[in-house]
Amino acid sequence: MNAVTLGLSAGTLFTMAVVLAYILGWASRKFHVEVDPRVTAIMEALPGANCGGCGFVGCSDYAEAIVADGAPVNKCPVGGASVAEEVAGIMGVELTDTLPFRPIVHCGAHTQDKLLRHDYLGEKTCEAANLVSGVQGCTYGCLGFGDCTRACNYDAIHVVDGLATVDYDKCVGCGACANVCPRNIITMTPFKYQRVMAIACSNKDFGKSVKEVCKVGCIGCKACAKACSLFHVEDNLSSINYELYCQDYTDELKKAIEKCPQKRIILVGKPTEKHLAETKDMEVPELVEAEFRTTVDDTEWWG
Repeated sequence: MNAVTLGLSAGTLFTMAVVLAYILGWASRKFHVEVDPRVTAIMEALPGANCGGCGFVGCSDYAEAIVADGAPVNKCPVGGASVAEEVAGIMGVELTDTLPFRPIVHCGAHTQDKLLRHDYLGEKTCEAANLVSGVQGCTYGCLGFGDCTRACNYDAIHVVDGLATVDYDKCVGCGACANVCPRNIITMTPFKYQRVMAIACSNKDFGKSVKEVCKVGCIGCKACAKACSLFHVEDNLSSINYELYCQDYTDELKKAIEKCPQKRIILVGKPTEKHLAETKDMEVPELVEAEFRTTVDDTEWWG
């Protein structure tokens, strides 16, 4: 009796398996969606980092967008020029020259430079601390709790003495750090050269108020703008016109650096031997501008 039961059970399971296999095979053929071979080829060319630096959810989404929607072939910051060239070849399009994007931290204040600081006992993240008033006097400056560090998959940004600092040797320009900064003081900027000048501040308050909360913040004195036409002071904050930025302004930039009382005009990026030679006599701090935007105006504050 047991043998008969076991036999019937085995036979039933086998029959069901055969029927289900047939149904699955039929469904696979019936509902099969043809994939453009170019999508597969592009997927193989992309590095597979899925970092989102291209502006899409991941590499597969980007590959489909290139084929279906004509997305630019040079948006992968991890793969760089070599991947862009390979993808352009797959798509049969001409690759145009583009500038690499790299992050710039719009703050130059280390822990000892930040005034009116208070003990923060909440969750040790920038996102949480940004919702609490009084963590530090400057509501524009780097909070230094390392959200950007945790977001970076390339070990390219670290908090050094209270300030987010980019390691341009490792940075691939994926934009993850800029995406998570709650104060939006990290921006992705096109670098015309491996190293560019920048303004290490994003505080738009009047000079007197800036000095009350930070030892090194820009006070909007306009000394830089008077020395070099690349600089423009708006809302008490200096900025650089990167569209016009070129080596023709080297002498003017030197004058602007000398005139800045707060020493907030700095060099950022990866130095080349040529650039090191050109700037060897310039006293420029090593650190951080482009598009100034903070969440001071659109954050709902607590406390």
